[in-house]
Amino acid sequence: MRPPLDNLFTGIISSKTRIKLLIRFFFNPKTRAYLRELAKDFNVSTNSVREELNQLSKTNLLKSERNGRQVYYTANQEHPLFPELKSMVSKVMGIDQVIDGIANRLGDLDLAYVIDDYAEGKDTGIIDLLLVGDIDHYHLNDLSRKTERYIKRKIRSLVLSRDEFETMKPRLRHRPQLLVWKKQNAEES
Repeated sequence: MRPPLDNLFTGIISSKTRIKLLIRFFFNPKTRAYLRELAKDFNVSTNSVREELNQLSKTNLLKSERNGRQVYYTANQEHPLFPELKSMVSKVMGIDQVIDGIANRLGDLDLAYVIDDYAEGKDTGIIDLLLVGDIDHYHLNDLSRKTERYIKRKIRSLVLSRDEFETMKPRLRHRPQLLVWKKQNAEES
């Protein structure tokens, strides 16, 4: 059994703000955010966020781009450590374990998305999953309960058949989403 992951980053990185920034930018690398937005989301001062953004920018882990008065930050996907950091963040959030369990044990899964807050890299404590395929609901609930205890986050799942997914696509496009698993030959939204 793997060691608990809730303290993986805290054992390496002492700044809680830096950990939150790594999660925000490396879980979904398309995430863009600016200083005040991050300070508000993390409920910390702009000075503490600014200091960490500066450190991560100096090491080229983050890129910045000015747009009017705002400076937007994103993960630097060309950085040599990018794949490893992205993988570590997924492990810390527990997404890898959830998706592996679903894909390997719960039926005929076509697509799996993380939606809403976590798709934007916001670690709110509730992971919203959209699962498309023929899924065994009983085993999904059992796996979710066991995984929740391990990763210390709540898992909410929306399970749709392939036809239901096609019908709901227009409404789902307006919600943040991140494809985290795809069966070969499955069609994305």
